[in-house]
Amino acid sequence: MTKLEEYYNKFNEDKRLISRHGQVEFNTSIHYIKEYLKNYDNPVIIDIGAGTGRYSIALADEGYDVTAVEPVKYNLGILKKNSRRLENLTAYQGNALKLRRFPDESFDVTLIMGPLYHLHTVEDKVKALSEAKRVTKRGGTIFAAYVMADYAVIRYGFMDGNIRESAERGALTEDFGIRSDENELYDYVRINDIDVINERTGLKRLKLISPDGAADYIRRQLNKMDDKTFELFKEYQLKNAERHELVGAGSHTLDILLRE
Repeated sequence: MTKLEEYYNKFNEDKRLISRHGQVEFNTSIHYIKEYLKNYDNPVIIDIGAGTGRYSIALADEGYDVTAVEPVKYNLGILKKNSRRLENLTAYQGNALKLRRFPDESFDVTLIMGPLYHLHTVEDKVKALSEAKRVTKRGGTIFAAYVMADYAVIRYGFMDGNIRESAERGALTEDFGIRSDENELYDYVRINDIDVINERTGLKRLKLISPDGAADYIRRQLNKMDDKTFELFKEYQLKNAERHELVGAGSHTLDILLRE
């Protein structure tokens, strides 16, 4: 069993995604995904690293033709169980680095919303995004999600009191970036790192957004909000997701890319 499998066998992914900070991320991301789906007639979607199916099932529920690919058997089992009623959703076990099952240019819209979190080298990220590009039709849209370094430094380093220990063990660069370590589950990036990956894969950026903004920083406050105030916060994040001064500061960034 890999470290990734061990983690997701214990981690309640569904619980995270329905938490209030998870709802902010999902609400913003799904809004943009649906906006770009409007560009295609009867779009065919692939969700690479689909987890337990939060995006796959939501899109299939709206009638879209969805193929889900997930490496972790535990997650895949939950996805299949929860999607039994959906004839327009097919789920496979598979790896973002090897999508041999699928021919070139098979899908209009490609989601790669989790795999890039766990790949620790630029080469592997480029390989995964190149596979996503390969299976996407020309003129198709790719949604690629990343976890951000500055959020980790501020939240887990300074706010949780781990910054000195992290610096002492060499986990930080001189400018407080995060050094990739294959022993860690996540790999954190900055926007300039994402730009390098795009350049090497030959993908054109349409938009770069922050799906969650400050949500992960203020989890306790979100949980204390009444429902109407929380709805306002979701609206705030949706209306401000593209502001360049905020993108990259949240825990996630969503890169919306064109496959030319």
